[in-house]
Amino acid sequence: MTDDRMAGTARNLGGKVQEGYGKVTGDAVSELKGKMNQAAGAAQDMYGQAADAMKEGASDAADYVATLVKERPYTVAVCAFLAGWVISHISAHRRDYY
Repeated sequence: MTDDRMAGTARNLGGKVQEGYGKVTGDAVSELKGKMNQAAGAAQDMYGQAADAMKEGASDAADYVATLVKERPYTVAVCAFLAGWVISHISAHRRDYY
């Protein structure tokens, strides 16, 4: 759980308390500020959830590549060689045009 998720949840809860205080006392400004804090907290929490999902996805991709290298080292080596060969030939042909 990221800091954004915790801070967003705390701000959302604080906004609910502030909104409730505004309702009880009849203070429309406090009530409105509470609703605004709830919305800001929910947005911050959703940002934190998205950040967590991105980190998890990157970790899954890295695990896949690590597994592929361990299980098929020769295939990875041949693919890396071919990619290097293609890149070197593309750059050599680009020099010929300029």
